[in-house]
Amino acid sequence: MKATPVVEDAIFHAPEVVALRQNLALALRAAAHHGLGEGVCNHFSIALPGNRGLFLLNPRGLMWSEITADDILIVDGLGNRVAGRHEVEPTAMFIHAAVHNIAGKHCVLHTHMPYATALTLTEDCGLDTTLSQNAMRFHGRIALDREYNGLALDAGEGERIAHAMNGSDIVFLGNHGVVVCGERIDYAYDDLYYLERACQSQVLALSTGRALKPVDPALAARVANQVQSERAQSELFFTALRRTLGEPG
Repeated sequence: MKATPVVEDAIFHAPEVVALRQNLALALRAAAHHGLGEGVCNHFSIALPGNRGLFLLNPRGLMWSEITADDILIVDGLGNRVAGRHEVEPTAMFIHAAVHNIAGKHCVLHTHMPYATALTLTEDCGLDTTLSQNAMRFHGRIALDREYNGLALDAGEGERIAHAMNGSDIVFLGNHGVVVCGERIDYAYDDLYYLERACQSQVLALSTGRALKPVDPALAARVANQVQSERAQSELFFTALRRTLGEPG
């Protein structure tokens, strides 16, 4: 049964939901600042606390750079808008609902950011996590979905992507883009940012035409564990973004 307007308003303005809306809006504005957006496409979402089966999502038709906390929508797992003043973009719902519900991910960031997307156009499809130090933080955390299957205009495509993740935090979507997931917005955004930096380094290294020099996979795994065991840097980065970009409404 659809929530009543009074219940919708109570959820939308609950303190913990307000904080999540502010954080999601900040992540979107930061992504625009870092050149990770593409027109009015792509979406970030995060599940609401309390297992309500609801999640926050940026709306259809807005540039990431202009989004405020009040623009963020609350949607249910079927794509129904529960609260918010804008419309829901269909492909966002099919991808994000499936990754939340099937893959069990809390925060889901989907982008067509340039360097990561460039690697999805190659035969290898994704990032080599034995190259740069930034890449090593993702060792053992990436899945590859090599088979492009068109726009996600139905539930089946979102479900296919969610199953392709196979428990991984990150999936490179062949000929498409990437999905980065996390338990917190600040951690997920930090991963998104450094994933693009790692992809940029790999693309630039490949462009030299010189042989690449990977490290031993065991060393890459150790670096990945080092990063995961100390995420204060992720929190500090997100706090610095809030300080420099301003509170997004």
